Parts: sequence; C-alpha cells; structure tokens
Amino acid sequence: MRLCYIATMIDMPDPDGLTGQGRDRLVRRGLKLAHLRLIAALAETGQISAAAGQLAMSQPAASRLLGELDRIAEAALYRRHSRGITLTDSGLALARWARKLMRDLDAAGRQIAEVETGLRGTVAIGAVTGPAIELVLPVLRQVRVTHPGILSNVTVDTSDKLAELMVSEKLDFYIGRIPQDFDHGLFAAEPVGEEPVALVVREGHPLLRTGATTLDDCVGYDWVLQAPGGLLRHTVETHLLERGLELPARILSTSSMLMTLALISQSNAIAPVSRAVATFFSDRDGLNARIALLPVATDLAVTAYAMLRPHARTLSPAGQTIWRLIGERVRLRAAETTT
Repeated sequence: MRLCYIATMIDMPDPDGLTGQGRDRLVRRGLKLAHLRLIAALAETGQISAAAGQLAMSQPAASRLLGELDRIAEAALYRRHSRGITLTDSGLALARWARKLMRDLDAAGRQIAEVETGLRGTVAIGAVTGPAIELVLPVLRQVRVTHPGILSNVTVDTSDKLAELMVSEKLDFYIGRIPQDFDHGLFAAEPVGEEPVALVVREGHPLLRTGATTLDDCVGYDWVLQAPGGLLRHTVETHLLERGLELPARILSTSSMLMTLALISQSNAIAPVSRAVATFFSDRDGLNARIALLPVATDLAVTAYAMLRPHARTLSPAGQTIWRLIGERVRLRAAETTT
C-alpha cells in the first residue's frame, strides 16, 4: 500500500492518460524508498560519498542503488564528472518528487504521533448548561492554545439526551447525570458536585427595588421553568413546597436557554438557571446581558453531577486529554471552594 502511494506521487500527473499498470510501473520495476532517499540526497550533496554518509550506508551500497535506479527509471538520471555527479533533468524531476514524498511521510509520522499522544484528533463532548459554561468553555479556551490540533464538538442539552447520544457513540463523554431509566453499569463516572441554581430576572425588575425580597415575594410573578418532570423544575418546586410556599400560578415551560433569556428580558418573569450560567450572562466579564440575580434561595442546588464516559469504551488519546484537563479544573475548583 505504501509503495503504491509512492508510485502515484511520482507518476502524477499522467499526461499520457495511463491507468492501472501504467501508473505503478516504477514500483513494479522495483522502486523502493531507499532509492528515493538516495536521489534526494544526491540532489543536495552532488557526491555519492556524501549522500552515502548522509544516509548511513557505504559508498558501494549507494553506487549499487544508483545503478538500480537508472535501470528502474529507464532514463539517464545523472552524469559523472571529476567533482562528483550532476543530476540530469530527469534526475532532478525524480529528486523533486522524492523530496516531496519524504516531507509528506515526515508529516504523516508527526500526525500519527500527535494522534497517539493526544495532541491531535476530534472529541465530541456533551454537558448540561452549568458545567458547559463553568468547566468545558474554559478548558476549550486552554486547549485552543496548548493543543491546537484537537478539534472539539460540544453538545449542550439535558442529561437524558446526552446519555442517549453517548450510548449511541455520538459523544465521547458528557458532564451531567445518569438518567434513572439507564443501566448504570454502562457508565464510568468521576463526581463533580452539586450544581448551584440562581433565580434571575431582567435589570430593573420590581423585586430589585424592594430591598428586602423574599422567596414568598417571587411566587406571585410568572416563572419560566422546564417542562414537568425536568430535574431543575422538580428541584425548584420541591424547594418551594418544603418551605410551605405555593407553586407559581403562571408558568411558561421551555428547556431553551435562549428562550428563557428572551422571556425574562421582555417581562417580569423569574427563571431558575445554573448559577454559573447566571453569573456568565450577568457579569461585565461575561455577556453582560442585562439580567440580575435575585438575592433569595441562595442554597438552591440541583443534585450532584459527574463526568461520565462509557464503561466499556476507551477514550481516544485526544479524548483522554480533554477529560484530564476538565478533571484538573474540577479539582482546582474544589480546592478553591474549601479554602
């Protein structure tokens, strides 16, 4: 297979329209990489002895290869003179192809090494919204600088959708939770922690002007929540009921973060979102999206999530690199929280 590639490189373009046997005639006549390395070295040095030394072979061995190459090419590739040899036009043409092939093989070798060491490749990552902002986004910014050969595809969705994608091998790993109806034996996990939640409203919301807002004050407004059964909605409703509060009478249901932000920006509605997402969208260093966090329910959090990968499938080297960097960020965040 490698030799066929060599012949194709040498004989293309094919002005005579040769196909099949015509195109690989040099290989069929015995062309080897050693011949090409020698002709490339001769073009550089102009002396058989110097070319032989460059290739770590004896001068007689180099002379023998050069004679073979003449017969294989069926052309005069060089002329001898008192100071060494000079390549003919045919020899120079072959040397140019040989040098290009050597460069291509070197590049292929580097790319293979990068793939095997996790410096190159494509990684498909999934994450629920909070970790996507807090963990995945910073790591991808880091990887863009430290591992520019790694390309990442990121899917942000609910855990049940991400689990389906990973089990069907459309994701390498995801950050979220294992859905209750999935076989937990399919997953390998590294715990991350709880996902803090904040209640957000538009800037200028009436509740921001009262100065002493309580959770009870919030219930009378419209709320933007996930559809019934969603984990975040279940968490919020449980939080309210456990504190003896009524559930909001008017609820707009959507799982879209874009729609959530649009709804609260155009009304007095309240929306629970991951605190990491709320901070990113509200801070001047983030998107500065003219939203604000209400100073209530500061202990509200969704159950712990984890970094999840297939138990029976090994991550690619590039996937292992991204997994390791996200894990390092998780541990760094944990250390900062405890200090």
